Order: sequence, then C-alpha cells, then structure tokens
Amino acid sequence: MAEYRSRLCEHRNKALELLASKGFGQVGMRELASSLGLTPGSLYHHYPSKQHLLLDWIEEFYEELLTTLGRVEQRPRSRQDNLQRLIHAHLNLHREMPWHFRLVERDCGCLTEDQQLRVRQLREQYERRLLQMLGRPRRLSVHALQAAGHAIATLLNNAPSWLAGQALDDAERTELLENLLTGAIERVLATRASDRPSLQIAVA
Repeated sequence: MAEYRSRLCEHRNKALELLASKGFGQVGMRELASSLGLTPGSLYHHYPSKQHLLLDWIEEFYEELLTTLGRVEQRPRSRQDNLQRLIHAHLNLHREMPWHFRLVERDCGCLTEDQQLRVRQLREQYERRLLQMLGRPRRLSVHALQAAGHAIATLLNNAPSWLAGQALDDAERTELLENLLTGAIERVLATRASDRPSLQIAVA
C-alpha cells in the first residue's frame, strides 16, 4: 500500500496535466490510469469514477487557497497591504498550480450534483474569508456582499491566464496583472462613488 501511494504521488502531476490540458470529456479512465502508472482496475479501486478524481484535485485546490489566506491572516495589516499580499499570493499559487486553476475554471460542471454542492461550499468559505480580510464594503445587501466576494475571487483566480499568450516577460506580466487587479478590486470594495479611485487615461 505504501508503495502504491508513493507511485500515485509520483505520477499525479502527469495525470493532472493530462486531464487539464485535454479536457474532462476527452480523457478516459484507462488513459488516466496509464499516466499514473496503474492498471484501470487499480485506479477504479481508489476512484470509482473520473468525477471522484476531479473532485479530489478541486478540493486540493481550495484547501491550498484557504491555507494561503491563513498565511496572510497570520500577519494582519491594512486593507491595502492585505490586498497586495493576496494578489501576490494568488499569482504565485497560479505559477505553482496552473493545472488546478484550469480544472476549476473549466470542469466543475462535470461533477455530480452532490460533488458540485461540496465545491460550492468550499468556494463560498474561501470567498467569505477574502471579504473578511479585505474589509466588507458597507451599505451592501447580503446578496450584494456575496456577489462582491465572488467577483473578487473570480478576478484573483482567472486574471493570471488572461495574458498567457502575450509576449511579456515575467516582470512585465506580473506588474500589469497587479495593476489590473488592484484597480478592479479597490473599486469593488469602495463604499461610495467618492471613495473609488478615478480612472485616468492619457491620450497622446
């Protein structure tokens, strides 16, 4: 059993990349088993379906996100400082776990209803924590607060892929993403129009 688990961990990233790059519907259990160095029967013993394996990776993704928030929370600062640290943490996590981000963004709808409920619970927990760390905007209804948390989380998790095809070096890409995310999230968090940073565009 220990040897099996060691072998599974060794090939896990390869299987994750396969599923994320080709798409959930394009990969069968036999191909996944092969990428993991297992027989289909061995894989079915631990994961009755592709959905169970997908859920495992998505749960791993949200657990890592929550751990990342916890590290930032250990040293609480001002909202602006927390925002910058959260942006940096999410960009770094995207570099470390790019295939997880792709799976969550694209394939959650392939899960069963019960599994999707589990993912929603994890996502909502993460979104609530984000708002708590950044300071909940006042004068918003409960539903508007939930929408704000969802919008901020979506920005943080999806933005790193926006510039993937651009001819930018790492420093340029990071700076542009930080500026985009900071401006957008600060506007979401602003409670009044007078609080919102103005958008000035220089015209040559």
